[in-house]
Amino acid sequence: MTRSPTTVVFDIGNVLLDWDPRYLYRTIFDDEERMEWFLSEVCTPAWNIEQDRGRTFAAAVAELVAVHPHLEAEIRAFDERWPETVSRVIDGSLDILQTLRARKVPNYAITNFSAEKFADARRIWPFLDTFDGIVVSGEHRLLKPDPAIYRLLLDTHGLAAGDCVFIDDSVKNVEGARAVGMHALHFTGPETLRNDLNALGFAL
Repeated sequence: MTRSPTTVVFDIGNVLLDWDPRYLYRTIFDDEERMEWFLSEVCTPAWNIEQDRGRTFAAAVAELVAVHPHLEAEIRAFDERWPETVSRVIDGSLDILQTLRARKVPNYAITNFSAEKFADARRIWPFLDTFDGIVVSGEHRLLKPDPAIYRLLLDTHGLAAGDCVFIDDSVKNVEGARAVGMHALHFTGPETLRNDLNALGFAL
């Protein structure tokens, strides 16, 4: 690409919010090995991603409780205590976002996120409600790195792919953004992100 980006597109989970179900389940299980078994065999990443694809938590929980009735309370906690899966806002990333906003840099988000839980997240962390535009996977039944989810943001807001830089903690999602013509950065921490954005001309 020859031109520098003018617009920044953020992922949310593990870029702006530090999310991991272990934050919740360490308060439920005394045994780390038992917790890891539960998260790999019961409330698995594959199970959770279906909520990001649009399945309701009510349906997801009912499906698992039918198979593991003796773990009903633990399964229901994923839904009922979901805010505890987020330990904190990643302050360095939020500082970058707020600096970009103060400088009138257009800022958007594309996130794999349950529609239900993103509504909760917006109430808990109001800064999520002030992007210039956002695509939430659960609302559109599209998941990164499907090219369609990136194009949905671009088409909805009249953005040119080459004008945008996308930031994500997942390499495959970064590659997905590049495949549709966006600049893209693999997020490993706020300081590296700041340096990467400076290299692209944002002067943070």
